[in-house]
Amino acid sequence: MQFSRLLPAVILGAVLTGCGGAGAAVPAATVTTPQPAPLTGDAGGAGGAGDGPAKSGEPAAERKTLPDVVGMNLQHGQDTMQAAGFYILDDQDSTGQGRLQIFDRNWVITEQDPAAGRKVATDTPVTLYAKKYGE
Repeated sequence: MQFSRLLPAVILGAVLTGCGGAGAAVPAATVTTPQPAPLTGDAGGAGGAGDGPAKSGEPAAERKTLPDVVGMNLQHGQDTMQAAGFYILDDQDSTGQGRLQIFDRNWVITEQDPAAGRKVATDTPVTLYAKKYGE
């Protein structure tokens, strides 16, 4: 059984020996740190999430109308939002108990924020409030 303990060390030694050889030079790694682009305009706009100007160098998010998902089961509501281009979704327990929605199909959406019908940027966070069926 001691052979099986030594086997990984023998393999590692063989690999390391085969990689370098005597006198082989290994080039130094080069690390580059990207510099952030300077901000332009008013980054703290008063229009709410997703309504402010885009940062320099980034394309502005497309603006679309939020679909109405109230009354749908949570999974179907999430799928509908994503099909419309909204991917920043937050699910909350609408009863205030702070439960996690483990199986989304057991939950029904009771409210959404921002409200349906508003035209907002697709990078706007959307909160879906849901409760378990029968509550």
